[in-house]
This record gives sequence, C-alpha cells and structure tokens, in this order.
Amino acid sequence: MKKIWAIADLHLSFGTENKDMSLFGPNWIGWTEKIERHWKRHVSQDDLVLIPGDISWAKRLDEALVDLLWLDALPGTKVILRGNHDYWWTSLQKLESHLPSTLKILHNQAVNWNHVSIAGTRLWDSPAYHCLDLIDFEGDTYQKKLDEIEETRKENQRLYHREIHRLELSLQHLDPKARLKIAMTHYPPLDPSLKRTPVTDLLETYGIDLCVFGHLHKLKKPLVYFGEKNGIRYYLTSSDVLNFCPLEIAEFY
Repeated sequence: MKKIWAIADLHLSFGTENKDMSLFGPNWIGWTEKIERHWKRHVSQDDLVLIPGDISWAKRLDEALVDLLWLDALPGTKVILRGNHDYWWTSLQKLESHLPSTLKILHNQAVNWNHVSIAGTRLWDSPAYHCLDLIDFEGDTYQKKLDEIEETRKENQRLYHREIHRLELSLQHLDPKARLKIAMTHYPPLDPSLKRTPVTDLLETYGIDLCVFGHLHKLKKPLVYFGEKNGIRYYLTSSDVLNFCPLEIAEFY
C-alpha cells in the first residue's frame, strides 16, 4: 500500500540565519523537530509527499541546499513547488542539477509517480476573492492588509493571470492515462465558500481529482479541508494548520 501525503510551508532555515517564526504563533516553537518527528512516524520510504511551496527562507540555492538535504533524509519521494518566499528558486535546469535524488521539481511541467500525475504553479493573490477573513490578525493589521491589496491591485491581477497561464502549461503535461491527477498550488485556488474561479475552471477542464495548497497561517479556526467541488477535493495543507504533521490525501496498491 502506497500513500500520498501533503504538507506546505515548512519555512526551513538550516542554511541561513535561523528565522523566528513566533510571529505566526507560539505553536511554531520547535517546528522543524515537530515536522521531522511526525514525518518519520507516518511516512514510509515508498510514499509520496507533496510540498506546495515556502520550503526554505534561503535567498540563494547554495544556502537552500542545507534545507533540501534535510528534506532528502526524510522518508519518501517529495514533489516540491515554489512559494512566494522561495527566493532561492532558480531555473529548472539548475535546480535539477543540484537537487538531492528524492526531490522532484514541479516547474512549468508535470511530475509522474506510480500512475499519479501532478501539475501546478505558485499562483498569486486573486482579484476574484481573498482569504483574509480566515486569519486572526492583531490590531489594525487587517485594514493595513486590505489597503495593501488595493494599492497593488493592478500588479496582483497581472501576476495572477501570468500564473493562470503557467498553470495551464503545467496541466497540459499531465499523463492522460494517470490513475490519479493532482494539482499543487501555493496560494489558495479558491476560498472556503468554494465559489468558481479561473483556477477551478482549469482544474475541472483537465480532470484533476485532488488539489493541495498552503500559504495561509494563523487561522481563526482549523480549515484543513476546504471541501469538494465538482468532483475535486481541495486541501489546505499549511504546516501549522496540520499541527506540523503531513496529511494523508490518498492511498492505493
């Protein structure tokens, strides 16, 4: 029996100055030890782990390699996707020449594993919806964030539509014979209301079964599973939402 797991937003910093993650809440104290302990307890060497972005705080690939080697030492094959904080992420060719063997890169193409086909892209803040109401902001931070989104609306729209194009490029590489088709995004492709978005339209067109994403932290209430819409299951898999334990999303022989 093989299993597929997902966990986003690892925010590793072994190769750089150690980041203080307490701004996301006290549950982030000792987060890497929690991830390692849960991962080794649940994930086997034959399993697949999907990591939808914000892997390392490093700014250069040589700094990120320490974090990537830490990941490599954990059980399973890992598929990694770029998040908005993965500044170390470079060209596919350069990444493939440096990455450890258990890590597979999702970058404008698809990754195939044991009759499973995976596509995806980072995405961006969407003009169609936002998830700010889910987050437990302090003081006037909520209004400041709203103002920031309004100030950058035109640029956000440009980046969002570019990411939609990249998503379709990746979806076009899916194996049509795959038993399971999975999409990975870093930013949420929709909000908990499950309203239709340009992303959900694309995922439905290409026959996606599951979609995993992250990016959201410090939520007012746990929202591991956004829900199912038109045959696609949507999972929020930010590491703190999962209590730093990979989430099992599928199993098969």
